[in-house]
Amino acid sequence: MTSRRSAPVSITVTALPLATLTVEPHSHVFTGETVTLKCVIASHSGWVYKWYKDRDNNVVFEGDTFTLKEVTESHNGKYWCKGERKESPTSSQITSETTIKVQARPTARLTIEPQSPVLTGETVTLKYVIESHSGWVYTWYKDRDNIVVFEGNTFTLKEVTESHNGKYWCKGERKERPTSSQISSETTVKVEASKPKLTLSPGHQLLTGDSVTLTCELGVSSGLVFYWYRDTQSSDPVVQNDRNSYSIISVKVSDGGQYWCRAGRGDPVYHTQYSDAVEIKVTERPKATVTFKSNWTEFFSGEKFSLRCDIKSGESSDWGYSWFRDGVSKSEKEHEINPSQSGNYTCKGRRKRDKKDSEESAAVGITVSSEKAQAVLGSLSQMWLTEGDSVTLSCEVRGSTIGWRFHWYKTAPYSPELVYVLHESRGYSLQLVSDSISGAGGSYTLSPAVLRHTGVYVCRAERGEPAYHTEFSQPQPLWVTGVSPPASVIIHSNWTQIFTYESLSLSCGVQGNSTGWRLRWFTGRGGESKCPIDWRSETGSTCSISSASSSDSGVYWCQSESGEPSDPVNITVHTGDVILESPAHPVTEGDPLTLRCRYCYKPSNMSADFYKDGTLVQTSTTGEMTIPAVSKSHEGVYRCRNPEKGESPESWVTVKETHSTHVDSGSFIILAVRAVMGISLVLVGAFSVFRLHQSKYLSGLCLTSTATDHQQQQQQQMSTNQSSDQDQSQSAGRGGSESEYMPLQMRSTDVYDTITPLYMPLQRGASDVYETITSSKDSQEDDEEGYDDVVPSDTRAEEHV
Repeated sequence: MTSRRSAPVSITVTALPLATLTVEPHSHVFTGETVTLKCVIASHSGWVYKWYKDRDNNVVFEGDTFTLKEVTESHNGKYWCKGERKESPTSSQITSETTIKVQARPTARLTIEPQSPVLTGETVTLKYVIESHSGWVYTWYKDRDNIVVFEGNTFTLKEVTESHNGKYWCKGERKERPTSSQISSETTVKVEASKPKLTLSPGHQLLTGDSVTLTCELGVSSGLVFYWYRDTQSSDPVVQNDRNSYSIISVKVSDGGQYWCRAGRGDPVYHTQYSDAVEIKVTERPKATVTFKSNWTEFFSGEKFSLRCDIKSGESSDWGYSWFRDGVSKSEKEHEINPSQSGNYTCKGRRKRDKKDSEESAAVGITVSSEKAQAVLGSLSQMWLTEGDSVTLSCEVRGSTIGWRFHWYKTAPYSPELVYVLHESRGYSLQLVSDSISGAGGSYTLSPAVLRHTGVYVCRAERGEPAYHTEFSQPQPLWVTGVSPPASVIIHSNWTQIFTYESLSLSCGVQGNSTGWRLRWFTGRGGESKCPIDWRSETGSTCSISSASSSDSGVYWCQSESGEPSDPVNITVHTGDVILESPAHPVTEGDPLTLRCRYCYKPSNMSADFYKDGTLVQTSTTGEMTIPAVSKSHEGVYRCRNPEKGESPESWVTVKETHSTHVDSGSFIILAVRAVMGISLVLVGAFSVFRLHQSKYLSGLCLTSTATDHQQQQQQQMSTNQSSDQDQSQSAGRGGSESEYMPLQMRSTDVYDTITPLYMPLQRGASDVYETITSSKDSQEDDEEGYDDVVPSDTRAEEHV
């Protein structure tokens, strides 16, 4: 069963009240402004308004008006609101969203010209520009003080002083929104004094070639041009640049003087004050000079010398020194050095107080030889002189001419006080010639020559302080023939030329008392004090040898205990086939002279050519040449030549002036000996020839009658003199390699010098008959008797028996 339908009820649904949202300002919002939001519901009453942001249901504010003050970017967002009440309707619709977007206020660009710091007196221009919007009014502030110091977009500070120092800022304002700009950043104005300070580096006195830098110190650097003045401010600047420094790389003396600087900038140009002056002082750089005491640059081994680095500025102690050889630095740092190597030497100094270097010296070339200096005697045109002649000995140092002082020595009997030297193992005692010239000339003149000048000479040079000595020169014999000599060498054959293996006997013929006279020699043999090695010592001063050899060639003379000499004679022992018989002693003017060519083996043709001083003067079929009466013009060098056998050695023939009835005792003795020898030769001649032709040892012996006579004499003497020869041989065994001088003594090294090989002409004036006089290798010992000046050792060829 159903009930009856009720009476209808009418339902009316109406929309919730609408809330309206407004915002002021409704356009762009700038930071710092106030934004007002309003929410209005026109119907009903009793509403409570609630505000929301960004779809967040958290209420951010209640009230119909939501005011945002001094908005910032944090306020950006979407805002909406709704109303609520207790009675129906209890809520309104939600409003539509409104967006708030906060923008920064307009910014300004602040500029300053010129940049700080600025110089007193300059003009400073400050500008403030807001590029967005228009209608701005610009206000300027200083040092956070809100007092406006200037209005306008350009703030000009003229002729600034230190009172303008500070921090400046500005802002813009206008009537429309945005009503103000952001406040500008601060800019500092710093005013500096406009007088620059000029400095000099280095500040001490300069030497030519140094570098120097001038610096213009100013508190300002931007945009400046610097002006540099010398000597006067009114002159044009010597240079201008955009740097605050000016450098002179290598100063000259002319760069010295007073300097100023100043700076300028802007248009028109603002100039600073002038700086105070600074003075540049430039002096010539001291130049080092290499000096040495000697005047020569070529030195020898053992010669001491020094180089000194001199600088004409202050004392030597003010400087340190550097040395260079061929451009390479040496370790020596002293003021004076003693170099030992050849090269080009330079030096320079460094001043201790300021480390300034001098100019490097010019190079000095030094040559240092690896050998000791050698004195050399010049060759003589003739070694044989007659009393009254003049001769000059010359000495030089091989390869050097500067600074030498020369000293002359003559050989003398051994004495411990004398200088003792060796030459080719031959010993010499040397005595300084007291009247010799010591000087740069290197010459010693004997004028006039006398008998006592006979002897063997040696020279030596020295130079420097302390003295450096050269080696002794080679010996140079000099023979003087006297007009009236007190003694003569008697050649018992009276021949100055003999063949090898012939006998030779020499003695001293003396006028008056012959005591104390003895034979002396300069040959290839050594020997004891009385006779040469292998010679027999006979009665008095006689020395003989039964079989001569080429080493017996040389000069012989007699000498007294006081050193007085006789005339020397030159004897040649010839190994060839031809010799020349000539007088051993001077021939008197007006006397006859016979020269004879003698042969080792008789030629089929006995003819001979005779030469004087190299010129043919006569051809003889008999082998003899006779001058009936000699004169001074006949004096000279003679030789003979056979077409089959060749030629003889040369011999010097001396012619002396006529002396009134004086007969030389030596000549008398010679004539007597010759007579005795002639008789002996006649008696034994036939027997000697017979024996010689039967001998198995004929090979190498000369078969002329005279040679046969000598051979017989030798054979006769062999048995009678055997014991004497043995004694002599024993003596020779002790002294066969000995000099007539004492053996080398241990003294200072200066006196142990080697003398270069001696070449001695065996005849006067002949340059083509030089023979080398050889010497023994053994050192030699002397007895306690007197000693010869020159002691050659024995180099005799092996004799055939």
